[in-house]
Amino acid sequence: MPTHNLLFTLQNLPTQSGIYQYFDKDDNLLYVGKAKNLKNRIKSYFSIHNDIITPKNNLSQRISLMVSQVAKIHTLLTQTQEDALILENSLIKSLKPKYNILLRDDKTYPYIYIDTSAAFPRFEITRKVLHKKHIEYFGPFVSGARELLDSLYDALPLVQKKSCLKSKKACIFHQIHKCLAPCENKISKEQYAHYITQAKEFIGNRKGLIEILESKMQTLSLYLQFEEAAKIRDRIQKLKTLKTQSIIDIMSGDYDIFLLDSMGQNHILMMLFIRNGRIISSDFSLIFQEIYTHNLASLYTQALLNHYKSPLPLPPKEILIPHFDFQDKNDLQNILQAQTQSHLKITQPQKGIKHNLLQLAKNNAQEILALRTKEQSKAQNDNTTLYALKELCHLMQVPHRIEIFDTSHHSGSHNVGGMVVYENGNFMRSAYRRFELHSSDEYSQMSEMLTRRAKKFESNPPPDLWLLDGGKAQINLALDILKSVGANVDVIAIAKMKHNAKAYRSKGNALDILRTQNTEFKLNANDKRLQFCQKLRDEVHRYAITYHRNKKQKDMQKAQIMDSSYSKAQIKRLLDYFGSFNALQSASKEQIQNVLSRPSSKKQ
Repeated sequence: MPTHNLLFTLQNLPTQSGIYQYFDKDDNLLYVGKAKNLKNRIKSYFSIHNDIITPKNNLSQRISLMVSQVAKIHTLLTQTQEDALILENSLIKSLKPKYNILLRDDKTYPYIYIDTSAAFPRFEITRKVLHKKHIEYFGPFVSGARELLDSLYDALPLVQKKSCLKSKKACIFHQIHKCLAPCENKISKEQYAHYITQAKEFIGNRKGLIEILESKMQTLSLYLQFEEAAKIRDRIQKLKTLKTQSIIDIMSGDYDIFLLDSMGQNHILMMLFIRNGRIISSDFSLIFQEIYTHNLASLYTQALLNHYKSPLPLPPKEILIPHFDFQDKNDLQNILQAQTQSHLKITQPQKGIKHNLLQLAKNNAQEILALRTKEQSKAQNDNTTLYALKELCHLMQVPHRIEIFDTSHHSGSHNVGGMVVYENGNFMRSAYRRFELHSSDEYSQMSEMLTRRAKKFESNPPPDLWLLDGGKAQINLALDILKSVGANVDVIAIAKMKHNAKAYRSKGNALDILRTQNTEFKLNANDKRLQFCQKLRDEVHRYAITYHRNKKQKDMQKAQIMDSSYSKAQIKRLLDYFGSFNALQSASKEQIQNVLSRPSSKKQ
């Protein structure tokens, strides 16, 4: 470990509150922390004897390894301890230091709401507090909010669209019996209120709603409308998976429970959300840092700051966490009250009903961890491959979370991109993202897509690895973008080699190359590391090209509706030439006729 500059820094540390950052000899950020007294906190990591610096003996193996790599320390003073807490959270989320906790799920859960002051109100989804009177909220929903909302509009004759009430004439929804046409005064406010009451009951108890949907699904199947029936079937399955509301005998309280727990090498953040005495939803995040007594305060601080970063439609009255020595609890509580604009309290119960709720969370956490342990035994091959990929490509860390990118277009039209996410042995389909791109060439399209993703690092933290479909140019592009936002993310690419003018994707035939910034690897077709990257590449390719085809198909349908005198083949030629439906719609009749009068050119 370099000692001269580091020794000088350790001997001249400030005693005020603030942020400290540890860097290695290559200026890679290792760790971000906060402290009331920077001097005391930082010196708790290091032993100094005869000007030789070593890690303290009481540190964990992981932290001791980190301290042995520290070559430089930066400090940043803050006015208050609250400022230090907020700054630490912001830096960890945006820079993702190697040795900080990876609490990635800082999302805001959706709520269903209704404005009861409207004459004919509608149910909508929000993630924010709406500063209006007479707003009634339901939630939060960890998943299934959209499926539940769509099911309400399928099962009940509610006003289907916001625009419906602006018209004074009944629309197609009235013709297909999905709306009772309040726009033409065909239903009174009192009669409509009956359906609103029924909808609220369905949100709380979905059994009756599922029965209505099942009956509708059977009717659609009877009339051979199998595609629509399948949509209803999938929605029913989603509603059935929503957690059943359990009654908690705690005087109809509003509580959020946060609990960190471990089993072997697995660690979890378990969350339960209780509103009006009912468990309405639960969620969990797997984390990749050991949980010890000395870092509990930091872990809970990070988790709570991530979750309560803005006002909530239905904030809890209390946040329940396990009992431990939490010296910063009052400071953190003040910050959360300011950020959520509420009077919530942080409580650490040691007995009674509230403590029983923590035990309930622990029981659920242990069940998830036990299942996780079983899954890990099945996914051991993938883990071995990840470690092998790390060693091959000299990655900074094992890539537990990978984001994979690809673009798709046809002759410069319908330009789109796709991002898929692979984490802990599974594709995380809820984290997939589509990008409608405006650039004309593949390099610019990749630049546009990666830039847009990097700008979201503050709200959706970066992964361990970016895998790109491309070569060295794409890698350098990605590294420049990551450097511009100060994020530590490894980047590799997989290039599709062609044989007889064809790119073979199937395992055993593919002749692909893996690349890093400085090295390329021509692996055997049966190499597990190559096959793993091919699996990821093929999934993002499937996702991107599906989006491209869907977008093109929608434009063809729009064009067919615009002018049914053209055949499908003619519409395809027009869209290939003009690039999009909007461009086709703006074209003159002379331009259209010129395109159609040209001889069609087929690819050889």
